[in-house]
Formats: sequence, C-alpha cells, structure tokens
Amino acid sequence: MQVKLLAKGKDKNKESFILKNVSPEIANTIRRYVMNEVPTMAIEDVEFTQNTSLLYDEIVAHRLGLLPLSTDLKSYTLQEKCNCKGAGCAKCTVKMTIKGKGPCILFAGEMKSKDPKVKPLYPKTSIAKLIKKQEIELEATAMLGKGKVHTKWSPGLVYYKYKPVIEINQSEVKDANKIKDSCPVDVFKVEGDKLKINDNNLLKCHLCGACQDISDGVKLNEDESEIILYVESWGQLTVKDMVKEALDIFKDDLDEFAEAVKAAK
Repeated sequence: MQVKLLAKGKDKNKESFILKNVSPEIANTIRRYVMNEVPTMAIEDVEFTQNTSLLYDEIVAHRLGLLPLSTDLKSYTLQEKCNCKGAGCAKCTVKMTIKGKGPCILFAGEMKSKDPKVKPLYPKTSIAKLIKKQEIELEATAMLGKGKVHTKWSPGLVYYKYKPVIEINQSEVKDANKIKDSCPVDVFKVEGDKLKINDNNLLKCHLCGACQDISDGVKLNEDESEIILYVESWGQLTVKDMVKEALDIFKDDLDEFAEAVKAAK
C-alpha cells in the first residue's frame, strides 16, 4: 500500500489521502473503524435541579448530548473497561454543570467542567433561550463512547471514491464553454477554443455526468488502482489521531481474532 497526503485546505479538520494498491474493502474498513470504533467524549446523563424553560427536560438533554466535546483519550477509558465496572468514576466520566436565569440565552461555553480538558468545542452553540423568571440548572455526566452505539460519539465523517479519469476528444467538443459551465466543481477550463482539465480540481469530480450529457467529446471513468479517502473531524480529535486510533483498534481486533482461531483448533 502507498499513502499520499493531498494538499491541506484552510479547514484543519478536513484531510484527504490517495491510497494506491489497495482494495475498496480496506478503505471501507478504515472508514467503518474511524466512524464506529474510535471513542470520543459526549454527555450521556443529565440530572435537572431546575427547568422552567419552554423546553422539556428531554429536549435540553438531547441538545447537550449532541455537543462535541474535546476528548483526551490518554486520561479516560471506556466504562466497560474501567476498574469501576461501569459505576462511574474520575477515570471514565466527567461532571459538567450549567445554571442560568432569564432573560438570557444559555450557551455551551457557559458549562463548567470538572476537567478543563473536556469542554464544549463550540462555545457559541445555544442550549436554551430563557425569558424572565425562567431558570435552568443541571448537572451532566460525559463519558467515552463509540459511534456504533450512538452517532453522538462518532468523531467525524469518512468516505472514499475511486480516482476519477476524464478523457477529452477535442474533435467531438462543439461548445467548450457550455461543457465547462455544466460542471458543478469546476473540473474544466477553456484555453482558446480548447476544453482542458483543471488539474487543481480534477479530484473533486464526482462523476455526475453533466458534461457527458452535453457532449460525446467527454468520457468519464474511474482508476480502480487509486482510492481517494476523505476524513472530516467534528473537532473532538484531530484527523491524524482519528486514523491512528482506528488502525490501532483494528490491529488489536485482528490479534484477538488470531488468538481465538488458535484456541479453536
């Protein structure tokens, strides 16, 4: 396998790679392990002391559960692997509190965490709007979890595709500008009267076929020897940490499987 990191964009939470000499099954395994097996912190339990807002307790708790939290994988462990056996301790859970009295808007950044390393990543996210005499006071418990249990624990989005291949037959191209304008991701450019490929945007092609519908001079295909893997983090972990952790978990699962096979003989 050969891995090439594509040029990084302005968004530090998005990266893409070209995988050569690898099957789509391997790419899909990476995708599934990153999204489903890499743990992150998220709020699981909420205990209300006061809630006189217009929102039911369940709605507020649901909003809190979907808040992306900064995650420190070195300091915390999954509850099922913790020595407390799921009872909840400082090694597997974090307590967070928030209190507000209207008129005001409660924002995620107002939550106070027992561990400053674990806090909402987007402090301007609104939790509830309180009018005069309305109050909310609660304590939330955050813990590590996996995306296969609930998507709130998923660290991001991963998808892949074959590298697009575009062939241009200039003799069949009647209106180069019309073909160029038909592409939603600006794959083409026009130089003189000639239709050319914009190399900077080639990999953005998702084979929608709009150019083929206009002209027989453009043929779309895929290079099955190269797979483009896209990884987008919600912010709890860096893309590098997401992929590395996924591969470590995959290796552990393979070792466990190998031991099980030996024991079965």
